[in-house]
Amino acid sequence: MAVILVDSCVITDLCDPYSSWYEWSANTLEQLDPNHTFVINPIIYTECSIGFETIEEVENLIAKLAFDCKAIPREALFLAGKAFLHYRRRKGKKDNVLPDFFIGAHAAVKNYKLITRDKGRFSTYFPTVDLIMPGANSEPPPPYHINSTPA
Repeated sequence: MAVILVDSCVITDLCDPYSSWYEWSANTLEQLDPNHTFVINPIIYTECSIGFETIEEVENLIAKLAFDCKAIPREALFLAGKAFLHYRRRKGKKDNVLPDFFIGAHAAVKNYKLITRDKGRFSTYFPTVDLIMPGANSEPPPPYHINSTPA
C-alpha cells in the first residue's frame, strides 16, 4: 500500500464538519482509504494539538482516524534545513513556515504522497512530492452553518 502523509490542515478540516473544506477532506480520504496507509509526523501532531485541551483528546482523534505517527528521518531534517535556507535566500520573509519544510522534506525523503490544501511551498521546494489537493482553480465551497443549508 502506498503511504500518504496527511497535512494538519486536512486534519483540522475533519475536526469541524461545518468548515469550508470538511467535505473535500473527508471525501478525498475516504476515496483513498482502500489503497493507502495514512500517516502523520510529530510536526503535524503538534500543529493539530493546538486545537485541543488535553493530550488524550489528540490521541483519541489520531486513533479514530487510524493515522500512524512516524518519526522524521534525519535525511528529511537535513533536507528541510536546506530547503528553508533556499527559501530565506530567495527573500522569503515569513517566520512561521519552518513546519512546512519539515513536512515537505519528510514526504520527499520517504517518497510519501502528501494530502494538503497548501500548494505553495510544497510544490516549489519539494517538486518531487506527489501532492493530493483540490483542483488548481478550487475555491473553498460555501461554509455550512448549524441548522441551515449551505450559505
